[in-house]
Amino acid sequence: MALHHSEETHQNLCARLAQATGRDLQEWIRVLEAGPTFLRFEDRVSWLRSEYGIAHGHATAIVHEQDLRRAQRNFG
Repeated sequence: MALHHSEETHQNLCARLAQATGRDLQEWIRVLEAGPTFLRFEDRVSWLRSEYGIAHGHATAIVHEQDLRRAQRNFG
């Protein structure tokens, strides 16, 4: 699975993470990186949703941002 919403929607979801979940994007990325190692995008989204009860859009935005940051570290 991949990101299915626009870049604008993605940025809005990221900007509202702290308000909606009580944790900012950096905290969520740390949570995701400390959690189980899932290779598939959707598995990581599902884990965040089931473990923390966050909305699908927010979970997708977190996983997408983690992927972007990981790619920057690897190729940056």
